[in-house]
Order: sequence, then C-alpha cells, then structure tokens
Amino acid sequence: MSRLRFRPRRDVVCREAVELVTNYLEDALSQAQRRRFEAHLAHCPDCPEYLSQMRAIVALAGSITPDDLTPRMRGEFIGLYRRWQADEAHDSL
Repeated sequence: MSRLRFRPRRDVVCREAVELVTNYLEDALSQAQRRRFEAHLAHCPDCPEYLSQMRAIVALAGSITPDDLTPRMRGEFIGLYRRWQADEAHDSL
C-alpha cells in the first residue's frame, strides 16, 4: 500500500500574505520571505490591492496629529494604550 506524502507549501497563500503585509511595509522580512511575498503579489489578483490600501492607511495615519483628534478620541486612545501597557506588564510576569 502506497502512502501519500505531503510536502509543505513553499508558496505564500493570501492568508499568509495578509499577515506579512505590515512586516513587508516596515522592511522587516527576510530576503527569502520578501521574495516569496513579492512572487505572490505578482500572481494574485487581490493582494496587490490590499497592499495598496494598507499603504494608503499608513500614509493617512502618519499624517494625523493630536490636534486632529476630538477629546473623546484622545481619551479612547489613551485608554487603549493604558490597557495595552497593563497587558504587557501582566504578560511579562
């Protein structure tokens, strides 16, 4: 009886590409990861658009100043940051 052998996939799939976008934009991928990611982009009909949208979000977010936020928004961001800090402190115990 023959056994089927499965090789791990070397190609990036869309779900993985979505997870790699931030590291790609921050130039934090290894050369091999970057090549695989860019090969996926070259053949995928959807992921280049997602990457373009993420670039636009980063550009817009980078142009926001504290003066652009309402007092309520500032309070919400401060609350989120404090909860994140508390979680980080708790996780390091």
